[in-house]
Amino acid sequence: MLMPKRVKYRKQFRGTMAGKASRGNTLAHGEYGIVALEPAWIKSNQIEAARVAMTRFTKRGGKVWIKIFPDKPVTTKPAETRMGSGKGTLEYWVAVVKPGRVMFEIAGIPEETAREALRLAAHKLPVKCKIVSRADLEGGENSENK
Repeated sequence: MLMPKRVKYRKQFRGTMAGKASRGNTLAHGEYGIVALEPAWIKSNQIEAARVAMTRFTKRGGKVWIKIFPDKPVTTKPAETRMGSGKGTLEYWVAVVKPGRVMFEIAGIPEETAREALRLAAHKLPVKCKIVSRADLEGGENSENK
């Protein structure tokens, strides 16, 4: 699982996910990618499941880039615990994803294979996704996939 090696503070506030992604919204490395269409927290095990689905389908061909990292700790209190007595213990790590964020990129394989691998990976994620190519994102607002 992905998680930070060390953090300055063990526990964080929940924060908000308002607005669109201002960074990480272009394809930086690969030819094809998955773009989030809604805001969400994505757990480290969901990121790993999507990565495994892609690499298995491509038979470890091509190259996969994971563009999100789970650096936010999420805490939970035990069941049937009374209110008070502090914040709960750390349970898992999440990546905060806003609409428009490119989550995974893939390159070095044919288009049909890449799109199918990304489709399988998108099923593992808790957000609605769109599969984009470099041509789609460079085309701007009036491309046919919008």
